[in-house]
Amino acid sequence: MSMAEWAAHAVVILLLAVALPLAWRLNTSLARLRGEREALAEAAASLGDATRAAESALLRLRAAAELAGRQVAEKTAAAEPLRDDLRFLIERGESLADRLDSGVRAARGAPAETPREAIEQQIRQVLAGRR
Repeated sequence: MSMAEWAAHAVVILLLAVALPLAWRLNTSLARLRGEREALAEAAASLGDATRAAESALLRLRAAAELAGRQVAEKTAAAEPLRDDLRFLIERGESLADRLDSGVRAARGAPAETPREAIEQQIRQVLAGRR
């Protein structure tokens, strides 16, 4: 054999010596990955189950929110006539109270003043006292 052949063989042996540990490490990594393939498949399956459970929970939550919205709308619609009735009764009660107050003041000989005017007068006095 010539010197060039010996040099080529030496280079091949050197490259094999370098590649052998790398191939061994790659083989062990692949073996570990194959061993963990089942765990990876189980994790993927559990992730799929969790996703399906979250989707179904979200659907139930949306349905519950829609139901609650409809119930609130129904209660609001039912309460509006009551609100109007109460507003009417309050207005009527205020006018009756004003009439009663003016009647009592007239019977006592006091100047006719509505309760609102009396409150405004008291507020003015308090504000004037603070200045």
